[in-house]
Amino acid sequence: MDAFKHSFIFSPGSWAGEGKISLSMVEEELLFNTNWNVQTRDFAGKVQCMQDIQIQGLSENMRNELFFYDFQNKTFSIDMENQNVGRIVGSGVYDDNLIGWEFRDNEMNFEGFETYHLQSDGSYHMKGEYVTSDQFRTQIEAKIWLKETPTAEGEEDQSEGEAP
Repeated sequence: MDAFKHSFIFSPGSWAGEGKISLSMVEEELLFNTNWNVQTRDFAGKVQCMQDIQIQGLSENMRNELFFYDFQNKTFSIDMENQNVGRIVGSGVYDDNLIGWEFRDNEMNFEGFETYHLQSDGSYHMKGEYVTSDQFRTQIEAKIWLKETPTAEGEEDQSEGEAP
């Protein structure tokens, strides 16, 4: 049995996605697009990912830098860093159909989770929820897929088309 059935996180590549975000302080759902750049594992087995998020109607993009490491039998560790939260450490699990992780950090008063369910076409259905100590809640639902044309080492994507 192949434990690394997943290409997301476990193989280098560029991923695109779209979905909706619900914030406890806003009545309407906000649409967003996301791009993931998953790097090759380094010599220590650590995988670095950059995730860019553009929420429609907001001029500022959000960027998460994630590191996945310490892969064991169906578990791993994760570090996430961004401007809003700083650096936070979490734990993850995976099986043939799911990749998921959670953050629990009383010091930062921030916790939450994300799950990625593998679909038959190789895409993932993602759900997530985060909450802060003041009960500000964010719920996320999205679909992500592997981009057809891999981008070069640089950060710019020169392709003109969108993924089908």
